[in-house]
Amino acid sequence: MKYPLASLLIAAALLTPALFAADDPLPHDSKNLSLRNEIQIAIDKGLSFLKTQQQADGSWSATEPNHPALTAMPLVAFQREPSGRYFREQPDFMKKGYAYLRSNAHPDGSIYTKGLANYNTSVSLMALLNSGDPQDETLIKAAHDYIVGQQATNLPNPELNGGIGYGLLGAEHQHPDLDNTLIALEALRAYKAARPAAEVAAGKDLNWDAAIAFVTRCQNLPSTNKEPWASDDPANKGGFVYFPGNSKADTMDLPNGRKALRSYGTMSYAGLLSFIYADLKKDDPRVVAALDWLKNNYTLEENPGLQRQGLYYYFNLMTKGLSAAGVNELQLANGKKVNWMNDVSLKLIGLQNQDGSWVNDNNRWLEKNPVLVTSYSVLALEILYHQL
Repeated sequence: MKYPLASLLIAAALLTPALFAADDPLPHDSKNLSLRNEIQIAIDKGLSFLKTQQQADGSWSATEPNHPALTAMPLVAFQREPSGRYFREQPDFMKKGYAYLRSNAHPDGSIYTKGLANYNTSVSLMALLNSGDPQDETLIKAAHDYIVGQQATNLPNPELNGGIGYGLLGAEHQHPDLDNTLIALEALRAYKAARPAAEVAAGKDLNWDAAIAFVTRCQNLPSTNKEPWASDDPANKGGFVYFPGNSKADTMDLPNGRKALRSYGTMSYAGLLSFIYADLKKDDPRVVAALDWLKNNYTLEENPGLQRQGLYYYFNLMTKGLSAAGVNELQLANGKKVNWMNDVSLKLIGLQNQDGSWVNDNNRWLEKNPVLVTSYSVLALEILYHQL
């Protein structure tokens, strides 16, 4: 059993522009017209704010100049604007942004400045896929092949094989992790969706089975994850951690005297999305367990397990994850059913600042950077607009 409307929903989560042109292929409920209008206003305000933040060199990364991804994300947000006006006829400021990304490209296909090579390359690839400029074809292919080449094999710690890390082996944060693996998988699926099937089949490809195995080893699910730390206690079963044996949400003491690595919100959505991008079936026990954990821990007040750390990334991944999984309504552990799309839409609209920006009061993972957080929020709202 595959996901309902699988290709549409995965493409929606990947933000493929062909879906988001003026002729929207997703059916809409007329009763959501008012909310969709509010979402459009919030998107327009967010994009207007982002326009004011672009630097003279075309980047959007004044406070974080070493991360081309912070230029790529606003570009994707403009590409996804619901009317399609920025996609159909790209203004000069977008062309300057693409030029900035090209200026950070390296002969090996990577797109970065001083670090986080996989992360920056993957996000930049998703923006350049839709630049519409023929000069980017060679760059796009090289970036794709670079990402494929970042998959770990034959590491001293075999539980890390199959995953992808920040890149640049020998540097800090060289180990694979679930977040970087997700971002790489998303970029590779976007590439596949945007290129002829014959071209994709003839080129390099990821070892998807190895990637699935790595993601599985990040899940608290002993029935499929044989790592000794995996726990099936009710608070953590089915959720995900950062990489095998490591959780950014720390540990918790169990009644039996063991310590469990705490599952948390962002990585649990990252795990769900990774499984979907890898074409696992909806009834796969790993997918079922992931959705169960997410239903049991549904909240918009925090990133479960991390309070306000990474809160807006959590909103972004929740929107992509539940949309790609075809979940229109969540039934919580107490039996209550919630319309998560309405909830997230209204939450983001209510959190928007007067100037059109969004920002977190907690700086973990750069979430005090308004360009990053506004991009997360606009991208989520653009998916919600098309899902309602």
